[in-house]
Amino acid sequence: MTKGSASAASDAGPNSRDLILDAARSLVTSQGYDGMSVSDLCARSGLPASSIYYHFGNKLGVLAALLDRTFQELHAQFPNPASFREGDPLDRFEAWVTTACASLDRRPDYLRLLLAVSVGRHKDTEMVRSTVRRIRDYAHTSWVEALTPVFAPDGGTENEDLVDRLAVLGRAMTDGLAVTNSFDGLSYSAHVAPFVAMVRALAAETDRAVPVTSDAAGA
Repeated sequence: MTKGSASAASDAGPNSRDLILDAARSLVTSQGYDGMSVSDLCARSGLPASSIYYHFGNKLGVLAALLDRTFQELHAQFPNPASFREGDPLDRFEAWVTTACASLDRRPDYLRLLLAVSVGRHKDTEMVRSTVRRIRDYAHTSWVEALTPVFAPDGGTENEDLVDRLAVLGRAMTDGLAVTNSFDGLSYSAHVAPFVAMVRALAAETDRAVPVTSDAAGA
């Protein structure tokens, strides 16, 4: 082992990697990835550049690792729609949205980070794009799983397109609320009621649009 690598290894204690990622999260959220330098990471984490290169190779490696850790944190914190079993499908959907928004209120930096990463040249690099896509696909799947019992309670496929479009809208709502939370100080939870009311109204319209068969009518 060379003197340089020995020095880097001595700075690579069990907590140094997390210290660097914590510093990166703060810096990317406040000034964007392009505005974050290795010297900024050193100043914020209290670690030398050698430790950053030892763990991550370069600045882009830091960002990729930060995104991956964010995904793991979101996965652990974001509620599974299937875990809500009490009440009718609309009540379960409302309980899921309420819990999800409360989770985001506890850690608003999650989506702020994703929004910060979604601009700039680095977003087109494969390691960043694939991780961001994985996070967004997970969120979309969660919305689909929460909405399907409302619009296709019997497992039918007639409303698949509606569910998918509502899932896109739900994900876009939470993306936008990251900006609202940051600039206006409004919580995610404050917007649960109007979104749930919209879904309830659409569900009622969908029920009225379903033709009644002769068997169902008792003919």
